[in-house]
Amino acid sequence: MYDELKFYQCNHSQDPLVGCALEGVATVLAGIEDVSILIHSPQGCSSTVALGYDNQEIDFTRRKSACTRLFETDIIMGATDKLKNLIVEADSTFASKVMFVVGTCAADIIGEDIEAVCRTMQPQVGARLIPVFAGGFRGNAYDGMDLGLEALLAVMKEPEKRDARSVNLIAPQASLNPTWRADLLWVRRVLTRMGIEVRAVLTRDTSLHELRHASSASVNLLLSHDVGYDMAKRMEERFAIPLLLADIPLPIGLINSARWLTALGSHFGAESAAQEIITEGETMVTDVLRRRGLMIIPRYRNCRITLSADATIGIGLVRMLFAELEMIPECILLRSGRPEARDLLAAELTELNLAAKVAFDVDGHQMRSTLAQQDPHAVLGSAWEQYMAEEVGIQIGFDLLTPTNRDTYVDRPYMGYEGMLNMLEVMANDFERAQRSKRIAWENYTS
Repeated sequence: MYDELKFYQCNHSQDPLVGCALEGVATVLAGIEDVSILIHSPQGCSSTVALGYDNQEIDFTRRKSACTRLFETDIIMGATDKLKNLIVEADSTFASKVMFVVGTCAADIIGEDIEAVCRTMQPQVGARLIPVFAGGFRGNAYDGMDLGLEALLAVMKEPEKRDARSVNLIAPQASLNPTWRADLLWVRRVLTRMGIEVRAVLTRDTSLHELRHASSASVNLLLSHDVGYDMAKRMEERFAIPLLLADIPLPIGLINSARWLTALGSHFGAESAAQEIITEGETMVTDVLRRRGLMIIPRYRNCRITLSADATIGIGLVRMLFAELEMIPECILLRSGRPEARDLLAAELTELNLAAKVAFDVDGHQMRSTLAQQDPHAVLGSAWEQYMAEEVGIQIGFDLLTPTNRDTYVDRPYMGYEGMLNMLEVMANDFERAQRSKRIAWENYTS
């Protein structure tokens, strides 16, 4: 069991790291093709929706979004007519098959009945109207992703038949891997080798046809430990689709990759294919590290490290850091705090016989104060943690996660065997960079 850190006088966030619910909703909805998003909000919320499109890498020519652009007078006098008029205009402009009508903080404040408006306006437009409540008062971006996923259930049809070798992949974007798209591609390749069809990705380049027929998959696979549990539960209740592999970490590092692949192969009767992938991957990692990473274990052995991540990447990293790199993750800071993630982390720490201080739902202030109090040898996280580490005198900061200072032109997975090497390469470069003096007077060496 872990020792949970307590923060006093922190009933409010002094430096939030996670965006609002609207950003999470937009990140989910932007991954669906041939839909439009109408937000009932002041104009500033349009930039928040743009972040969702950015995360899905949807360029401006393909974005179908509209905003009621509420002003002070709208908040005081009401804006129902303004919303109705924009629904008609957006339907004519976008000609999409589905329109998500999204309420924000402003809509919550004035008590706008989004559901009633959608019912009233449905006969007047061609798009199917689906109300979504995404006010920031309802939670952070993780909560918003859950709200967005729940809204997708309205599009799904009752299954006509069940394909025994098919899966839905849920919430691949709910990850701090800056190139999470590569993780999704790795999972899809693994499933193809095992003869398993992906019915729908919820969501990434998802067609309405795929979304409607997601109910015919045999199982759901969560690609996040931060969101998606609620949707998986609803789909199990409504369509009898069980959630698979939720009780083990995602395939981060050698051991977790083997565990995840073995369990997946066992469920689908693809044990031999799973073992082939494991053998090939472990051989590749061993060969690369033998040739190019001879100092990797001595370098990191007994390094006391603070891990700051989301549950998706962070829980998997614990075993990789401790059992495979011989580091000591003495403090674990997670940006979310789902009960399922808490239980999974506790089980991992117990199995590893590892005592660690743990905090959930951390903000920037809590993160910085923890780094100053714990005084680790190194911190693993994002550019934020790297800067904070430097401020409090920690020499080594590993910048792996979003937001990162690194330019990424090619998506690189963190899951699986190639993913482990990708992370180790980042860590090795950051380690070398940390050893370089920043106080050399270079002018003394120039003519």
